[in-house]
Amino acid sequence: MYIRQWVAGALILLSMATAAQHQPYQDIKLKQFPELQPRTLSSIDNKKPTYLKFWASWCKPCMEQMPHFEKTYQKYRDELNIIAVNINMNEEAARIEEVIKRFDLHMPVWLDNEGALGVALGLIGTPYSVLINPEGKVLYTTHESDAALDVRLAMLAEGKSGESGVTAEPVTLEQKKKLLEPWAQGEHLIFFTATWCDWYLADTRPEMAQQCKSVQSDVNTLYKRLPDMPWHGVVNHLWTDEQALKEFTQKYNMRIGFSIDTFGVLFNSFKVRDIPTLVWIKDGKIVKRVTDFENIDAVVGELQTTVKKNGES
Repeated sequence: MYIRQWVAGALILLSMATAAQHQPYQDIKLKQFPELQPRTLSSIDNKKPTYLKFWASWCKPCMEQMPHFEKTYQKYRDELNIIAVNINMNEEAARIEEVIKRFDLHMPVWLDNEGALGVALGLIGTPYSVLINPEGKVLYTTHESDAALDVRLAMLAEGKSGESGVTAEPVTLEQKKKLLEPWAQGEHLIFFTATWCDWYLADTRPEMAQQCKSVQSDVNTLYKRLPDMPWHGVVNHLWTDEQALKEFTQKYNMRIGFSIDTFGVLFNSFKVRDIPTLVWIKDGKIVKRVTDFENIDAVVGELQTTVKKNGES
């Protein structure tokens, strides 16, 4: 009797320990570049700590940190899981390949295809390094490649996780549900963009920067053509605060109301990976997505047709 109770207790403790080691973010679906094979963090060696670096090919500080990142990989590739996580926003496969060749990167490159991993791990801007212990607990996050990061990496490589350091606060399921509630019912025409895409991309992606500037300048024209639509603007949360939003809306004299996408939840939930994007939503479901704004008359026609069809259905 005693042995059975002891075994049962041991099994319970074992199951609790196993559950404690598994985190929901580890099951988020990513894709390995360039083959685009599906990957999850649950598939990597869970006996090792993990170092993730979130980046984008158009991010200048990311490029500055790439030599350090590759050096770190060469030094700790046997002791740590090291993965380059591209945020897959306004991204091109050729540009990713260009960065890999330019810096002779050898670590695996995965795509955060819909931005879900970034949301789960509190991404607020790139570059963004995340250190995780073998139990799946986030120990440290930073935007720098400095001595503090090097110390943490060395400790992890030696099996000394230590106490948690400075970490970003990821969104909780309850917070995510609350943020999505306003969009779950009724109809909404949401213009997704970023406060920085017209100037930050000017050097690295001049065509994208010009497109952002052009489309953002035309939003008021669209609004005048479709004044009865339930308009709302959402700017990406990366590198953005209320002051940046205020300056953005004043710069373009925006006639529609804008808000910052808290935690990146809306960009992720409505699968917005290119900016600017216009999305028509009905009861939480996407019924129309517009990314080509070259012909304003065509955009207006598409939206009017969409509204008419949905009104008849």
